[in-house]
Amino acid sequence: MKKFSLLALLFGLILFLAACGGDDTTDGGTDDGGEEASESEGGLIGVAMPTKSSQRWVDDGNNMVEQLEELGYETDLQYAEDDVDKQIEQIENMIVKGADALVIASIDGTALTNVLEKANDQGIQVVSYDRLIMESEHVTYYATFDNFQVGVLQASYIEEALDLPNQEGPFNIELFGGSPDDNNAYFFWDGAMSVLQPYIDEGKLVIQSEQTEFEQAATMRWDGNTAKSRMENILSSSYSDGETVDAVLSPYDGISRGVIQALKGVGYGSGDLELPVITGQDAELASIKSIIAGEQSQTVFKDTRDLAAVAIDMTEAILNGEEAEVNDTETYDNNVKVVPTYLVEPVSVDIDNYQEVVMDSGYYSEDELE
Repeated sequence: MKKFSLLALLFGLILFLAACGGDDTTDGGTDDGGEEASESEGGLIGVAMPTKSSQRWVDDGNNMVEQLEELGYETDLQYAEDDVDKQIEQIENMIVKGADALVIASIDGTALTNVLEKANDQGIQVVSYDRLIMESEHVTYYATFDNFQVGVLQASYIEEALDLPNQEGPFNIELFGGSPDDNNAYFFWDGAMSVLQPYIDEGKLVIQSEQTEFEQAATMRWDGNTAKSRMENILSSSYSDGETVDAVLSPYDGISRGVIQALKGVGYGSGDLELPVITGQDAELASIKSIIAGEQSQTVFKDTRDLAAVAIDMTEAILNGEEAEVNDTETYDNNVKVVPTYLVEPVSVDIDNYQEVVMDSGYYSEDELE
């Protein structure tokens, strides 16, 4: 019995020593394997979007999540419904959860300074998504579209539709701007006015409302109902003597649809009173339908799939300690630093090319248009 116990003890000792030797080998393998697993599993990426009220932000969020999860990352996608305090709280929660990086489309670009300080304290870097985050040094990259060009495309469409280089005019135009707390709104405006201002100066384009400055034309939170009310006021105060509106510069589809409602309310689009040329942006499904119906004239398509890919490339570069590809290192100053930026090209869309640009590319399906 004692002999058997001794043999068992010796056998156990051999197994123990073998296991120790195995641990040395396994530790080395685990380190390598652990790193590989970490790379394949990615990390947690917080994605903060402003609102679900605009279809484009829903598309942005879905595209980000889909592409990130395909690469093995976990995601925390949050919408703040245009509530600044709520967005700050959501970002704080992402920091507490241990997010490895943040992608933020801000509601108010000036309101995130303190929460980005908290992110920086935890070593979390930030990609500013389509809306430049202002007043903070803790913005590593900015992924956006060529926002000045968006305005150029909108104004150039009006220029061509009215044949301004060849017609004497005058033509009546009303101007709408974006939300004053969104840095992009100023780029859209400046791009558009770079085309329209010469025609305004020579009197070929007339603004009957005399609301010529961005501050007068701005539309807080890009709200369509706000735009509708302003257009109704303009029509009643400046177009009551038989004058008609020939064009409306609108920077965003939701604003465009609000303007159209106001115009239709006083008879535009019926009888002999045609709707004016009306621009837009984001190629929202409702506005594509409006273009097909002959109401909205144009929109600017910004493929959110491409923008999501750019933001993800930036995020991966951050996590891998690499430099992301950028194509603008001069333009986007957030009042603290010039943020390295990648600009994606926008595309003008109207009745002639919507099929090719937004349908054939798979952005929308034919079923969605029904």
